Amino acid sequence: MTAARSARAALTKKVDVLVLAQTQDAGGSSWTSLIFLALLIGLFYVLLIRPQRVRAKKQREVAASLEIGDKVQSYGGVFGVVISLDEDSVVLGLEEGRMRISRRAIAGKRES
Repeated sequence: MTAARSARAALTKKVDVLVLAQTQDAGGSSWTSLIFLALLIGLFYVLLIRPQRVRAKKQREVAASLEIGDKVQSYGGVFGVVISLDEDSVVLGLEEGRMRISRRAIAGKRES
């Protein structure tokens, strides 16, 4: 019986060592997972959020800098000349007539 107990004790020690080794590996992989998650969030910010903020800032600057006589293009593809300005809207002179659009719909100014 003592031989059986010593064999059982040796087996228990081996199992304990294996469990301890697996626990340590899991701890290391959790740090790896956190680092990977942080890198993924950083990549998401750089590729999606920051460019959107830059575009929105540029659009706000264009809308704020509009003056009568500016040649502009809307996001819908309409080209025109600013005839009058309101706080929220712009009246564009087109080849045949006029059109009132939102300031936020101005995509940018044109040179020609």
